[in-house]
Amino acid sequence: MSQLTYQQPLRPAGNAFSERSGVQNVPQQERLFSAAVGAVLLLTGIRHPLKHLISLATGGYLLYRGASGNDPISQFFSKNSSVQHTRAVNIRTSIVVNKHRSEVYAFWRRLENLPRFMRHLTDVQSITDTHSVWQIHLPGFEVVWEAEIVKEEPNVLLAWRSLPDSMVVNAGKVEFFDAPNGGTELSIMITYRPPAGNIGRAIANVLTPAFRMMVQKDIHRFKDLVEAVRETV
Repeated sequence: MSQLTYQQPLRPAGNAFSERSGVQNVPQQERLFSAAVGAVLLLTGIRHPLKHLISLATGGYLLYRGASGNDPISQFFSKNSSVQHTRAVNIRTSIVVNKHRSEVYAFWRRLENLPRFMRHLTDVQSITDTHSVWQIHLPGFEVVWEAEIVKEEPNVLLAWRSLPDSMVVNAGKVEFFDAPNGGTELSIMITYRPPAGNIGRAIANVLTPAFRMMVQKDIHRFKDLVEAVRETV
């Protein structure tokens, strides 16, 4: 299960557009993606307003779409944006950590460590050996969902996925190998499915490069954290 909470923006009195915007025609998962991309575009536009007027306008529209659940463009054309499906996006990367494989695996396997290097995560709490609750925070949004470990081979492999009907549809797999010159090589694949429809595909085109860069930075933070841990005798 997953949860989305948000603060409904105030609507100015007498605004005809606001009165029509009460209709919610955007699925919850798509609202999350709209809010995330809108926040990124707004930040870009605010830093360079003259260069990025389109980013400002698009970011504001997507944030409104995410917070209100209303897509006036789809509404205008009487088109539900959740009709068409989108393909999953796979992000693959690898890195060598100068620590023994058992240490590297143990650090990742303790899921509470994930927010220490995955900056988009606010919190991860283990419920059982295989189930956990994940949380992220976006402007005006707090998103909570459950995930499960689907395959585990200690010091070799760890794979997880979000539970069915989760707000965030994602999965991941990390494989651990002895590196030829010492240390541990990690092979990582992170998968997520963008929201459905034309808007979802457009959002994925914007978000995927940023997401790929974010994963790369996360993995390098992981390397720095693990290598900084002193061995205990």
